[in-house]
Amino acid sequence: MRRVTDYLVCDFLGGPRPWKFAWVINFQKAGTFVFLLGLIAYYGNTSTGAWIYTAMQGSYGLVWILKDVAFPDPGWQRRITIGGGIMAFAAVLGWYWVFGWLLISGTSQPDYPLPDVAWYCLCISLCIVGCAIMIAADAQKFFTLRVRRGLITDGMHRYVRHPNYLGEILIYGSFAMMVWHWLPWVVLAWVWLGVFAVNMIMKEASMSRYPEWTAYKKRTWWLIPFVL
Repeated sequence: MRRVTDYLVCDFLGGPRPWKFAWVINFQKAGTFVFLLGLIAYYGNTSTGAWIYTAMQGSYGLVWILKDVAFPDPGWQRRITIGGGIMAFAAVLGWYWVFGWLLISGTSQPDYPLPDVAWYCLCISLCIVGCAIMIAADAQKFFTLRVRRGLITDGMHRYVRHPNYLGEILIYGSFAMMVWHWLPWVVLAWVWLGVFAVNMIMKEASMSRYPEWTAYKKRTWWLIPFVL
């Protein structure tokens, strides 16, 4: 699975590699606020839900850009083909914009399990907590590895081995909950199982080379303490 996804987003159709993977990701993240505001203007949807969703996903995109400027992930700096960049946007990143379109266009008519204000509170809370976890975990990893190489077992990684993925899951889960349509969950199932889970397995295989790995694995969880 990792070989397939790497080919699709890095090597698809071959040829020169003029782009960094980070540029494609940042285009989508930075453009989210503009795209969603454009949808609000086009559809004339000025509902509370439309504005809240725009604030959530749009702000997350800006948070990502700030993170990339302050402590960029080395994994996103690899060069990719033009075909790979287009495929990355078409297969995953572009679908995140579809979430907002479903809600703002009126295609999705959410019937939340709780009163709207309570549901908005839940979604906003998940998004903010997810952003905090993701930023803190990525910052800890970036700055720790600049000082020393090796297994990180404290801070955000004290109880959870993949806190950055937990943060991303909370963020995009909150978007799907706001939209309350089946399509975002299908997209997220593909990303979480086909990309996140594979990356976590590969990461754990790499970390297992450290002597302290066995003890660390026994006292920690993948994503959620005492659950998973």
